[in-house]
Amino acid sequence: MDNTADLRALLASRHPLLFVPTDDEQRVLAVVSGVAATMSLPVWLWSATIGLARRGREAQYATRRPEQALQFLNELHAPGVFVFADLHPFLGDPLVVRTLKEAAQHAAAGQTIVVTGPDVVAPPELAGVSRLWRLRPPGDAELVDLVDRTLRDLASLGVVIEVDTETRAAMVAALRGLSIPEAARLIQHTAPVDGMVGRDDVGRLLRAKAELLAADGILELVEGDHGTLDAVGGFERLKDWLALRSPGNRTAAEELGVPSPRGVLLTGVPGCGKSLVAKTLARTWELPLVLLDPARLFTKWVGESEARLARALETVDAMSPVVLWIDEIEKGFATGTGDGGVATRMLGSFLRWMQDRTSDVFIVATANDVRALPPEFLRKGRFDEIFFVDLPDEKARNAIIAMHLERRGHDPDELDARALAAVTAGFSGAELEAVVVGALYRALDTGGVPDASLLVAEAGATVPLSVSRSEDVAALRAWARERAVPA
Repeated sequence: MDNTADLRALLASRHPLLFVPTDDEQRVLAVVSGVAATMSLPVWLWSATIGLARRGREAQYATRRPEQALQFLNELHAPGVFVFADLHPFLGDPLVVRTLKEAAQHAAAGQTIVVTGPDVVAPPELAGVSRLWRLRPPGDAELVDLVDRTLRDLASLGVVIEVDTETRAAMVAALRGLSIPEAARLIQHTAPVDGMVGRDDVGRLLRAKAELLAADGILELVEGDHGTLDAVGGFERLKDWLALRSPGNRTAAEELGVPSPRGVLLTGVPGCGKSLVAKTLARTWELPLVLLDPARLFTKWVGESEARLARALETVDAMSPVVLWIDEIEKGFATGTGDGGVATRMLGSFLRWMQDRTSDVFIVATANDVRALPPEFLRKGRFDEIFFVDLPDEKARNAIIAMHLERRGHDPDELDARALAAVTAGFSGAELEAVVVGALYRALDTGGVPDASLLVAEAGATVPLSVSRSEDVAALRAWARERAVPA
């Protein structure tokens, strides 16, 4: 469904009270007005500065206070859609909350109250009579119109516009997942920094979008050159599995009736490259990489945690095609009994989204301790496959050591990377990198010239996780033996 169909269904179902969190008031009013017109319903608008007025007419006398406007609505007994803009500052007043509740309970047939504003949340007293409705992020058609309109405005101000069809499409892709006001502000503030708009401004839009997404700490657009999967040591089975499901094979897969891949859960020993797979996969598939930090979803406000999750998932859907990386997923969705059921409700919402989504979002979830996850996460249909990332074998260790040496400008053959790989059984990828870095620091005491003996000495001075936490590693391996595929 689109926004219009969503709202029409809600109005036809006679929901008396809708809460619509958004900073795009004009877009809400446009959707409400359009749907109401098709249903022959008048639209009324309330604001604290004007009071309650039917659109296009003067405000009713003495309706600037919200309880006065709601009382007028109770006495009207006529169908209509009543939009209360920015009512949330008044929802701390028990009188306003009670009046709003009674207005919803006694609403006449065809009456619907719409409360809208940034991050507006229904108070607990209204949970039984209200319904949350979210305006879906704008689609490509709306963004194309916005880009064209904004570029015309900039051109009228003397900004040079050098935007061809390909550049416009890239700008639209860079703006996916943002609201119309957010997208417009980004173009206006970041595009004409040099007096012109062209291909170079697409990168500026992406960087500005990354900053915007990171503002609330839930979503982060991950940038940087992490290389491709080919540069990652080991993971041969996982690499083959992902190669078959790459975007380049999607058309052929669809012809065979195979659905698009949904995602993978990577679990295993910490420090063995699970996060690196997410970063390099996005680069390999040439897709944006968005990091969702589930631990940052929780707030102390009733209903706000669930709202933040819904908003984040809607943004990710709108950005598709995209790779969604959920790091240490067990820290965000492990349910408990001391949070009033918030974690359980959020888990349910997230699982429904995983099961029902139709957007092209490929999930890479990582977990250091998959045993902490609820069993609902692990059943088929949530992820396409669960891969276990074990400690690297000697061949993989050699590739990892060589990669870290080459990255720092050293020849792996001259420093005998194979010898180090042979004496580092039980080391994780992160520990091997630490050995390389530590050995290079040791070289400062020997004239700044590293050699193989320094690498071996540094390894000998390191106690790997497989030794210090051997019981935990053994338990993870035992779990994965029957439940996961070796990566």
